[in-house]
Amino acid sequence: MILCPNCQHQEMPGALFCSECGAQLVGYERLTTQSLRRIPSEVLTYPPQPKVDPNDAAAESVAAGSSISLFLIDSGQTLNLAGRKEFALGRIAEGQPILPDVDLSIYEAYAQGVSRLHAAIKVYENGVVVTDLGSSNGTRVNGQKIVPHVDYPIHNGDIISLGKLKMQVLIAN
Repeated sequence: MILCPNCQHQEMPGALFCSECGAQLVGYERLTTQSLRRIPSEVLTYPPQPKVDPNDAAAESVAAGSSISLFLIDSGQTLNLAGRKEFALGRIAEGQPILPDVDLSIYEAYAQGVSRLHAAIKVYENGVVVTDLGSSNGTRVNGQKIVPHVDYPIHNGDIISLGKLKMQVLIAN
């Protein structure tokens, strides 16, 4: 039993307040904390460019200057990506200072959960990567959520999801 320090009423173990006078039965001075010793862990580092197998057909076709397109699965439309090495994907909103290279607003991007600057597709000599730009609803490659700000290799036929908006990567010669 717990004895109330104010009115001496007996309370059941675990009671926080006295049922007679309402006094607090658990004082902060009785609580103690223990410091945990922090052991530094190894820092994970990522290569600036993805390591892609040189025998990979997708890597060969990108190196040869092939075209990259995004096939929007719900609408059936194809977006051709050309003229750059990097493409920011997102939607345009009023008053937005930085605009995406590929505006997905007309494909109901807001309702699908696409952020203003959602993801980027980068073309390297040895492959193509996708990077989540810290989006609210995340980016998935073939159903697996990717970590923000990390390059993930993508290949012909992969499905990228920006929120709920799904698109298939098409790399053609």
